[in-house]
Amino acid sequence: MIAELNRLVELVEERLGDDLDVASLARELGTTEYHLRRMFSSLAGMPLSEYIRRRRMSVAAADVLGHGDLLGIAVRFGYGSTEAFGRAFRSVHGVSPGDVRRDGGPLRTQPQLRFRLTVEGNITMDTRIIDRPAFSLVGHATRVPLIHEGINPHIQAHIASLAMSEHARLKGLGDTEPSGLLQVSVDVDPDYAENTELTYLHGVAVADATRPPQDLDAIDVPAGTWAVFRTAGEYPDALQEAWAATATDWFPSNPWRLRPGPSIVAVLDRADDFSTATCELWLPVERA
Repeated sequence: MIAELNRLVELVEERLGDDLDVASLARELGTTEYHLRRMFSSLAGMPLSEYIRRRRMSVAAADVLGHGDLLGIAVRFGYGSTEAFGRAFRSVHGVSPGDVRRDGGPLRTQPQLRFRLTVEGNITMDTRIIDRPAFSLVGHATRVPLIHEGINPHIQAHIASLAMSEHARLKGLGDTEPSGLLQVSVDVDPDYAENTELTYLHGVAVADATRPPQDLDAIDVPAGTWAVFRTAGEYPDALQEAWAATATDWFPSNPWRLRPGPSIVAVLDRADDFSTATCELWLPVERA
């Protein structure tokens, strides 16, 4: 995957003035748009779309400092008007193209990225690959912003709003793996950008033939392969560290890639105050 990401960066650089189609780039690299965007954002720390915009505006700054027509520059970098180009330019540099022409700056440069895999061998990931028939996830869903680090207060508030009797009812409904009460994330932004909205479901897994109560939200999950990562330690730190390590360590070293579908966390055991927990992180995968 590291080689594919570096080739992606080269292709982006060659086509900064084109209307970049990430799906076509992914096919050219022998992978999927979904996996490419998720791995890029996880390793680069920014969405692919943001990197492309920053690189375009970094290169465009040299033209802006010249005497060329601003509309011509805008069109050359894929913008249909000077207004759209100006908004993108200001979002990167903090000033307008006119300000830069008058004052010479300030300018913020996004260097061309280069991905490297550093093998340290100090983290052993407890992983299993399993094939699962179709099943459903049922429970209580809500829309929340994506937060990469720490406890998500929106999810916390959603769970706290449910009566204790409802948690017990949900537990009684679960009849298949992943077992127990589950934390489910679905409809996640392809670039996995911070503060973008996703659907969060607090619920359980039920067999495909099970008919859940009508008052619960349901997500149908087709048959497929899953990578299951077991974590133990401080919560949610250990879980979030494992999630990050799937991108930095596991996927680059294994013949699997992410496929569209829900990400599921099963809490197997926890301290009374939830300061520590043993969890399983379920990610939908397919052979690369």
